[in-house]
Amino acid sequence: MNIPARKNAPTTLSLRHAFEVEQARREAERYAREEADRRQQEEDLSRAEQLYDALIGDPAFLTAHNLTADWRRYSVHLESPEFRIRAYFEAGQASITVGDKRNVAVSATPAPMKREEVDSVADALRVVAQFLADEIP
Repeated sequence: MNIPARKNAPTTLSLRHAFEVEQARREAERYAREEADRRQQEEDLSRAEQLYDALIGDPAFLTAHNLTADWRRYSVHLESPEFRIRAYFEAGQASITVGDKRNVAVSATPAPMKREEVDSVADALRVVAQFLADEIP
């Protein structure tokens, strides 16, 4: 009975080959991380845009309450002469803060009085509305 000869992997160890394999593995991991970061940034940007669109959807409401809305990349601002509500989207979450502009003596940026973290645009809009209701009698 004839047994065919098996082809074995080369038994010679090579530093060059091991190095090239390691470099390729690291490059693939780096690329995967960069792609995941890029996708997350696109999602965060899209969520900020969705919140901004919801805020500016009723210009008459904004005007009636002396509010302005602004969108800068990952953050959305809802401002009045007395306060600023800011929603910042990062890593799939939104951080919403409200700051009082009435007592700002030194800095042009109001210090946050309240802060809440949420996971969706709908929740971010709800928290913005809550903070707004707290500020507007």
